[in-house]
Amino acid sequence: MTDKTADAPTAAMTGAAKEISARAVLFALAMGGFAIGTTEFAAMALVPDFAADLGVTEAKAADAISAYALGVVVGAPVLAVAGARMRKRMLLIWLMLAFAVFNTLSALAPSFGLFTASRFLSGLPHGAYFGVAALVAASVVPRNKRASAVARVFLGLTIATTIGVPAASFLSQFIGWRSGFVIVGGLALATAVAVYLKAPRTPADPDANPLRELGALKNRQVILTLLTGAIGFGGFFAVYTYIASTVQTTLGGSETAVAAMLMVAGLGMTVFTIVMGALADRSLNVTAFIAFAGGVVVLGLYPAAAYGGLWSMAVVIGFMGVLGGVSTVMQTRLMNVAGDAQQLAASLHHAAFNTANALGPFLAARVIEAGYGFPASGYVGAGLSAAGFVLYAVTLWDARRSGLE
Repeated sequence: MTDKTADAPTAAMTGAAKEISARAVLFALAMGGFAIGTTEFAAMALVPDFAADLGVTEAKAADAISAYALGVVVGAPVLAVAGARMRKRMLLIWLMLAFAVFNTLSALAPSFGLFTASRFLSGLPHGAYFGVAALVAASVVPRNKRASAVARVFLGLTIATTIGVPAASFLSQFIGWRSGFVIVGGLALATAVAVYLKAPRTPADPDANPLRELGALKNRQVILTLLTGAIGFGGFFAVYTYIASTVQTTLGGSETAVAAMLMVAGLGMTVFTIVMGALADRSLNVTAFIAFAGGVVVLGLYPAAAYGGLWSMAVVIGFMGVLGGVSTVMQTRLMNVAGDAQQLAASLHHAAFNTANALGPFLAARVIEAGYGFPASGYVGAGLSAAGFVLYAVTLWDARRSGLE
């Protein structure tokens, strides 16, 4: 006769062990997100420092930022397709090792040309890492928890904007701007070790191949989802890029006020990434519409809040993080619609978001140059968020018309 009461604690212990194991995997993956987020956003804050040291103007120094973004856009599809036959665990390790090497080269670069080249190389692993990490994160939790698992990986990126970027800026004042890239290299190396120890040793898909991955480019739902993220999330960057300029030029605030405002933005992104991830587990589509609609309202209020003073501006910037839910939703939706081309679709998500990082500031700059002032970037952001809302509605309409939903 079986003692069922004796089996119950064993089952509970097994479930608890799986949960702990999943948390360890997600933490290891989020470490990579923290390293990537620190180097991506800290580089923007360090432009005056490396421009002066490498003998170029700040305007010219911004080419290094663009080179990194270009590396992300190029590297995401190329590395995802090239690594189609690899075990995901090993692919993540190699991507982080490459990230460690290229960021260390950035710290050692003796000239601006070599520094820009190393920034391009540093961007190559970015999109592929996040794409593959999202797939691994989703694989270690139940299907109804996939969105929140993906959100936890992205937490590394948002926490970097709150802690990593200010820390890199602080260290640069005492031991130089190169120290930030050295630290990122060390974080990437630590991530590679953590992934080696904690990531599941799942064998590679024997049927995987580059041609199958390229099938994502023929999937209309994949393209529409990527387009939604590239345009809709551009609203966030339209405002985020000009926060420092708004604080200093429009409000006459100090560098300390700028740092505080950027930390508020990071905290808002972190909180809303957690909240929107949990909501997306319940309803992916409702969460997407909440994120875009929230972005329209909050960014539409930004100009008035910015002219109202630092406190009102801080409130709006904190709530601007609601758009952070877009990233989790789009990444999870791509898993649902990509079919056999999971790796390329997931990686292209981050190429799309770097497109948003270019599109939002570009459009906002046109409005600012027309004489409407830095706070007017909020109207551009609200317009892009509204476009994202419409595009997502079109995406769902197309899916239902095709019988996919």
